[in-house]
Amino acid sequence: MPLDKDEKSQLYFIAFIPPAPVFDDALKLKQYFKETYGSKAALNSPPHITLHMPFRWRVDKESELIDKLQQFIKRHDPLKICLDNFSSFPPRVIFLNVVTSEPLVTFQKELHRFCKKQLNIFNANYKEDPYHPHLTLAFRDLKKSNYAAAWQEFAKKEYKAEFVADKVALLKHTGSEWKVLKDFTLESSYSTENKEELATTEG
Repeated sequence: MPLDKDEKSQLYFIAFIPPAPVFDDALKLKQYFKETYGSKAALNSPPHITLHMPFRWRVDKESELIDKLQQFIKRHDPLKICLDNFSSFPPRVIFLNVVTSEPLVTFQKELHRFCKKQLNIFNANYKEDPYHPHLTLAFRDLKKSNYAAAWQEFAKKEYKAEFVADKVALLKHTGSEWKVLKDFTLESSYSTENKEELATTEG
C-alpha cells in the first residue's frame, strides 16, 4: 500500500512458523549463534520461513489486511515442508535449508500476486530472483570472521525434519521485535488422517 510520510504505518510480513519440535530446534540454534558467534538479530523474530518480505501498511486499515489475507489463505491446502541440513548466503547468513517444492513455490507466487493485485503491495520482487525458502539462524549482525568460523562448523552438520504447514502467520513489528499478529488456517479438504499421511509420505 503506497504511504504518505504523515500516514501512520507499521511493518508486517507473512511467513510459515514451524510447529514443535522444529520450532524448538531452530530457537535453540538461534540461541547458540548468539552465545557462540555473537549474532542475536535472528532472535528478534520467531523461527519462520518467509513467504512475503516486510512491507508497510496503515495501522488504521489493519482489519482490511487481515480480512483479505483470510479470504485468500483459507482457499489453499496445507503444505508439506522438508528441512534438509544447513546452507548459507555469504558473508553473513546461515540458515536451515528448506527443500524447494512445486507446491511451496506455487503458493508463494500466488500469495505475491494476490498482495500486488488485491492489497497494492509491490515491494516483494526480490530483484526478480527465484524464491529460495529458508529458516534463518544468523544474519546481519554475524561478523564476517565469525561467519567463516560458524560455517566451518555447520557446513557438514546434518539436520533433517519435516512438518505439515497448515497455518500462515501475519507478523507485525513492535518497534523492537516481530510478533505474530494473526494466524490463518489453510483450510483444505484433507481430513486428519490425510494430513498424517501427507506428513509421512515421501516427496
